[in-house]
Amino acid sequence: MRKWWPLLAVCAGSFLFLLDTTVVTVALPRIGAELGASVGQLQWVPDVYTLVLAVLMLAAGSLADRWGRRRVFLAGLAVFGTASLACGFSPDIGMLIAARGVQAVGGSALAVTGFAILAAAYEGRSRATAISVFFAVNGLGAAAGPVVGGVLTEYFGWAAIFFVTVPLAVVTGGFALVAVRPDTPARRGRFDVAGAVWFAVGAASLVHGLTLGGSGRWTSPVTVGALVVSAVAFAVFGLVERRPEPLLDLRLFRDGGFTTLVACAAASTLTFAALVYVSLWLQTDRGLGPVAAGLELAPLAVASFLTSVLAGKALHRFPPRVLLGAGVLLGAVGCLLQLGLPVTAGLAVTGIGVGIAGPATGAAIAAAAPPGRAGMAAGILTTTRQFGQTLGVAVLGIAYQDGGLAPVYVVAAVCGGVTGLLALVPRKQAAVPV
Repeated sequence: MRKWWPLLAVCAGSFLFLLDTTVVTVALPRIGAELGASVGQLQWVPDVYTLVLAVLMLAAGSLADRWGRRRVFLAGLAVFGTASLACGFSPDIGMLIAARGVQAVGGSALAVTGFAILAAAYEGRSRATAISVFFAVNGLGAAAGPVVGGVLTEYFGWAAIFFVTVPLAVVTGGFALVAVRPDTPARRGRFDVAGAVWFAVGAASLVHGLTLGGSGRWTSPVTVGALVVSAVAFAVFGLVERRPEPLLDLRLFRDGGFTTLVACAAASTLTFAALVYVSLWLQTDRGLGPVAAGLELAPLAVASFLTSVLAGKALHRFPPRVLLGAGVLLGAVGCLLQLGLPVTAGLAVTGIGVGIAGPATGAAIAAAAPPGRAGMAAGILTTTRQFGQTLGVAVLGIAYQDGGLAPVYVVAAVCGGVTGLLALVPRKQAAVPV
């Protein structure tokens, strides 16, 4: 049983991080009413979390390779728990937004180092099992956020969604000290500060531009300026990363199989991006309360969890591209089913797709990472998923404003369908250069 202690510790940390990614969805109306916040201010409560995650995940992976996975994981828990306490005690919306930003600093460390710890701690079938359970818990944490947030907000107040994570972070940190062995840093040399800075500028500008565009301000000078700054920063980042020991080894993307893998990771996040608008529709159009709306979304969490647990047995039997393609395609089918069936039925099918695609993506990334680059590989995976969800929220927001929930399903289904079909095309297996 002790063999699986690292998995339990990592899953607990990842569950906290992902729970707080979506837990605020149903609490925003109550937060706005009690803190006197405008709609624009409320938007930053989830957006600042997304922004900081997108900026720091790649850097967190590089730090884990250089400082040690266990050390960065424990530091992430400490920051996350402290910031959660500050969120709950926030007297105004400005303090809450700032505390959410700090919370995401800890969350970025948890997101990246958890996967890297598993990739280093397990091999063969044990690794497949660990990754399957890890992604099952990830899906459960993200999808369970609205349910947990609804219950806590309705019966204990919005601050409870943050307070509840504090003791959980403390317990998880204590268990991780025992369960996860100290590791020797896998990489030497200087941290790529220039790469981290240029990536941060590009990522922050892109997320900010997409967020503004998603609210209907695509032609705003601020939006256009943010997207231009992002393009320039990423271009400079690409030049900077040609140096030895880069933050991101760009040679990875010469491999068409690896690039497809990354595209599938991004496409699979459209499901959770769509949840934002499904939750909004349930509460505004159907008049459901926070708890009832959260329960309507529960089939996705349950189906994703159960499928991910079972998917580990299939990781060695099928090529990764087959499982990836099948998972993403099922997610697209689930979106289409929601057009003609009750929302819960389509969500269940989508959850099965998420449960297949998640472990397959993780196993492929872990297998492709060369020695000493587990943190970087995890950073690529988590950053891609974060950008995919951010872009998804922006694009689906336009669809929702123009035609309600139906266009959201159509756009998500088309993007997932195209990406899933591309994944099924035979290619040379992805290989990451050392």
